[in-house]
Amino acid sequence: MVPRRWSIAARLFALQLLFVVVGVAVGGAWSWASARADLEADAAEKSTAVAVSIARNPFVLDQVDTADPSERLEPYALDLMRRTHTDFITIMAPDRTRWTHPDRSEIGRPFRGTVQPALEGRTFTETFSGTLGPSVRAVTPITDADGRVVGLVAAGVTVANISTALVPRLTSVVLLALAVVAVAALFSWLLSRYLGRVTAGRGPEELARVFASYEGVLHSVHEGLVVVDRSGAVVLHNDRAAELLHLPVPGEHQEPVPLAALDVPDALRTLLASGDRAVDETYATSDRVLVVNQEMAFPRGSTKPIGTVATIRDQTDLLHLSGELAATRTLTDALRSQTHEFANRLHAVVALMELGRVDEAIRFASDEIDRHSEVERHRAVGRTETDGPGADDRPDDRTDDRPDGPARTAPEVLDALLAAKRAQAAERGVDLVADTRGLFRAVPAAPGDVITVVGNLVDNAVDAVAGARSATGPGRDRDRGRVDVTVAEIDGHVRLVVRDDGPGIADVGAVYQRGWSTKPAGPEGRGIGLDLVRSTLTRTGGTVDVTTGPDGSTFTVDLTAGNVPS
Repeated sequence: MVPRRWSIAARLFALQLLFVVVGVAVGGAWSWASARADLEADAAEKSTAVAVSIARNPFVLDQVDTADPSERLEPYALDLMRRTHTDFITIMAPDRTRWTHPDRSEIGRPFRGTVQPALEGRTFTETFSGTLGPSVRAVTPITDADGRVVGLVAAGVTVANISTALVPRLTSVVLLALAVVAVAALFSWLLSRYLGRVTAGRGPEELARVFASYEGVLHSVHEGLVVVDRSGAVVLHNDRAAELLHLPVPGEHQEPVPLAALDVPDALRTLLASGDRAVDETYATSDRVLVVNQEMAFPRGSTKPIGTVATIRDQTDLLHLSGELAATRTLTDALRSQTHEFANRLHAVVALMELGRVDEAIRFASDEIDRHSEVERHRAVGRTETDGPGADDRPDDRTDDRPDGPARTAPEVLDALLAAKRAQAAERGVDLVADTRGLFRAVPAAPGDVITVVGNLVDNAVDAVAGARSATGPGRDRDRGRVDVTVAEIDGHVRLVVRDDGPGIADVGAVYQRGWSTKPAGPEGRGIGLDLVRSTLTRTGGTVDVTTGPDGSTFTVDLTAGNVPS
């Protein structure tokens, strides 16, 4: 089992405590040395004063010339030691022979220490280890009236007594040091607790590994990732979220972005600010359809949320492809129905010919041919009129086959779509009447966009009419519903009008909002079609207007060639 590394908080606590202890130890040692030096200096100064005062005392000078100086000087020295609190006073002859000493057995023996400077007439101090142990002493000469050195005086304090005098100071220093260590340890512990809380007890190596993993995951996922704190600001987002929500590109230092500053629909902003749980909710912006999932974010081991985490997927292209796929399936079903219809008519023609009624068979087939070519014949007449005199001077708008020209949709594609929608509407009891005779040129939009706009508008109109028919109930009669689709060129642009005789729209202002629908919710979701129409026209430069009433609704779409991107 690999031992767990110390956390940042534990390391910082130990480092701070060690630093304080070392600092206090160094400071205490320095204080001890400084105090000891001060006491030794005081002892040397005091010893010098005592020695000099003895050497200048006439009583001492008189006793030096007697036959037994110790007899009178010893009591004098002992009394003076008690009164001056010195450890020893030694009066001696120039040859080091002691006349006084605290230990009477040492009287008459040679003095231990330096005396040469004193013999030369100078007073000096030194620390020397004598009979009483190490001591700080002062040695000064005794001179007669002629200046001749007739004796020496040594007075001093033992180092042991100096150390004893340091004990009170040392106690104060130790108590102060312990107080400093205790206070520093308390603050270090509080700081380590705070760091342990914000780092979740992780060590620097683990934090570096987590940060590297977080950076890799954050910028490699293909979904947008947004973290919103409790104050309602985006505190973290990745590159994909910046692209989808028009946020600043993430850098080394991401500044919080208030939700109010986001260029998103109010419904999405409300969701991000609420912190509510969301699963695959769809929101449409000005140029995208977004699917949002949102969950509360909790720190490890806590039940208090720190904000929300939202993932965002772009489904714009998927929805457009789904619309095109649905249109393709509709066309396929229509072609299958027409194949069945033509097979039935072919059987009728063969049956007439087998019965010998050739003229009727020819007339029946001719009528079918005329009926299916009526639209093309009207378009051909319209194009012939536009190609009259002066037509060569007009710009050629038939750019369907130019790969580098603007996006166009051939009229045949629109006719096929409307034919398929007509078959679907008929199955639901709705008559779809389409008039494209006023369309002489290609529609100035991509086929996918045209299918999205026309398909959704026609589907909504058929749904409205079919729903109104079913609401009459089984015991009531109602005429077949009707949806009229008109496509024509008006003042240099293509206008598409979809009109139905349904019950109308109760709230026109909400008709383009995501999720709004007059139909019950289904497994595929509702309220997306008209929003796709709006977003598609916004992107391609078109416009859409709606008028409604109790007799039905009318949607008018204008596509201007100059506004359509390549």
